[in-house]
Amino acid sequence: MRFSELLTQLSEVSEATPRQLAHDPEVGGAESIERASGGQLSFLEAGSALAASLAATGASALLLPARGEEAEALQEQASARGLAWVALADPRLGFAEALDQLYPRPRPQPGVHATAVVDAGADVAPDVHLGAHVVVATGSSIAGGCVLHPGVVIYADVAIGPDCEIHAGAVLHPGSRLGRGCVVHSNAVIGSEGFGFVPTASGWRKMPQTGRVVLEDGVEVGCGSTIDRPSVGETRIGAGTKIDNLVHIGHGVTTGRGCALAAQVGIAGGARLGNGVILAGQVGLANKAVMGDRSIASSKSGIHGEVAPGEVVSGYPAIPNRLWLRCSAAFSKLPDLAKAIRALEKRQQG
Repeated sequence: MRFSELLTQLSEVSEATPRQLAHDPEVGGAESIERASGGQLSFLEAGSALAASLAATGASALLLPARGEEAEALQEQASARGLAWVALADPRLGFAEALDQLYPRPRPQPGVHATAVVDAGADVAPDVHLGAHVVVATGSSIAGGCVLHPGVVIYADVAIGPDCEIHAGAVLHPGSRLGRGCVVHSNAVIGSEGFGFVPTASGWRKMPQTGRVVLEDGVEVGCGSTIDRPSVGETRIGAGTKIDNLVHIGHGVTTGRGCALAAQVGIAGGARLGNGVILAGQVGLANKAVMGDRSIASSKSGIHGEVAPGEVVSGYPAIPNRLWLRCSAAFSKLPDLAKAIRALEKRQQG
């Protein structure tokens, strides 16, 4: 594909978009700027630490920032090297769109594999793809355009909306409800029983988990992640939320729209997340903790109470990020401070 042709597929490119086609190279792949070679596309964002790599990159074409202090200099440098480039407000978005064009992923054709088991009481649309050894139990429904890869298990009373993709080995338990365009990656488990037990004199008595899990439109769940159903009511994941690998979401949790949960996040039962919340890797939320709209918790933070909308918190227990940075800077000085205090005490005693 010629670079000029690729540009017609990028949402930010218009006739007025600054660009240099140079020799309009053939672009057959993509790579990071420091590793790219001839015939490959790469990108740079404003303020990127990789900007110095432009001088030596082997890429044939670049997506460069349209704004920022370095934008014009980067464009001039690319032109001086004879590279094709286009300036975009969001080069990363453009790169994502370009990858779709350079590496199109074929979608399996509709049909049911000979080894798939579909109960007579299940409702499966005619244009669904069911791979090898898929199991669909009675009372479940799968809407049009869905793809279920090999080994997927759909329990009874599951409803999957249009255009969803369920990857190999994923399991959807009773009461699971998926909206349009959801993606569940390999070995994820949706709707498993919440961790509910009643202490008694003779031991733990199981609390029946009769609720359901709802994934709204466009939710993506990473490999090995688990989302539990509650004893009553529902666990709900807001539209457009993206969940990384190995995340656990407890029973009765609700998230707003467009949240992002990184790997090894753990959310205890009843916690609530607003819209646009970001939880970095290994963040933990205690039972019924609350994260306000657009709040952020940095890696390994522990949330026990309520985080205000827009606030950034860090540490365990979590405190405002700026305070945590100051505390972290002081931590390494504690031995010297303790030594100085002991010296003062000795002088006072002497």
